[in-house]
Amino acid sequence: MDFDFTDEQRLLRDSVGKLFAARYGDFEMRKAYAKQPDGFDRAVWAEYAEAGLLALPFDEAQGGFGGGPVETMIIMEEIGKAVALEPYLASVVFAGAVLRHGTPGALREEVIAKIAAGEAIVAVAHTERHSRYDLNDITTTARRDGDDFVIEGDKTVVIAGDSADYLIVSARMSGGTRDRDGVGLFLIDAKAEGVSRRGYPMQDALRGAEISLANVRVPAARLIGDLAVLERAVDEAIAALCAEAVGAMEALIAMTVDYMKTRKQFGVAISAFQVLQHRAVDMYVALEQARSMAIFAALSAADDDAKVRGEAIAMAKAAVGKAAKFVGQQAVQLHGGIGVTMEYKAGHLFKRLTMIEMQFGDADYHLRRLAA
Repeated sequence: MDFDFTDEQRLLRDSVGKLFAARYGDFEMRKAYAKQPDGFDRAVWAEYAEAGLLALPFDEAQGGFGGGPVETMIIMEEIGKAVALEPYLASVVFAGAVLRHGTPGALREEVIAKIAAGEAIVAVAHTERHSRYDLNDITTTARRDGDDFVIEGDKTVVIAGDSADYLIVSARMSGGTRDRDGVGLFLIDAKAEGVSRRGYPMQDALRGAEISLANVRVPAARLIGDLAVLERAVDEAIAALCAEAVGAMEALIAMTVDYMKTRKQFGVAISAFQVLQHRAVDMYVALEQARSMAIFAALSAADDDAKVRGEAIAMAKAAVGKAAKFVGQQAVQLHGGIGVTMEYKAGHLFKRLTMIEMQFGDADYHLRRLAA
């Protein structure tokens, strides 16, 4: 099997790399973006749109370019290297996947077109305080009332939830709290009556939000999917996260090796110490193993067989999560105190890798998923 990129994919990688070099080459720029009200720079988001990155995963009929998981993988690796703050994963990859695989409709197509043009941000509100990683553990309810549904409940840690124009909310229409049947996905205007949001910066400087829905009326036409759609979107988001982790690990290893060449102990650079050389090599081996699994995840993300796709994604997430934890911890150890300072990029890469390892299920969760 040929794993080489096509000419078009290489061109995409080069152009995206240049964009991030211009906007994140100086780490002070990232700090300035994080201080803005949305936690990222809207001008940079507009550049994403102008470069076609926001339209990439969507069909041409929806205003997109028809890119697939491999193209998404290329973009996410560069996002990982830059530790970029824009909600590409949350809005374009995750919410975009829900919309692409959800029930067709004029509103859905309209929202996809807005995402592709950079005119709207969409966040998926699926996690509840008690549910941890179980997508079907839902207490938020959707009660039918004539031609509408009335939604009541709370969602937690909604990535980009405070800057979103639309929310995709999972709610239970019937059945028990943990039943797989009876789950619906509703597209809601984030400023609708009854929706309240409280945003906050997370450990990796991305934004999360607590969202409360109090008697929110949603037309039945805004029911856009079910649990199967959400699970497929999560699988695609995990594949993208694996690629982001590879990019972050690659950048962190490069920083660590450069630091080892300049940091001196006993009058020589610490890169001369064989035991530290071995640790750097172990980090590189972990990176390459993670890269292979990220490619595997990208190639499996489009599989229509939910069982086959789910097993592949779980294997990749477990392996990449383990590698991310190892590389991050080794990098901090080799850097010493500077590795955890707010002024230095390495600590922020480690934070992001830690958050990636936990998002959508940590390594232990996905190993249990495989065992089951």
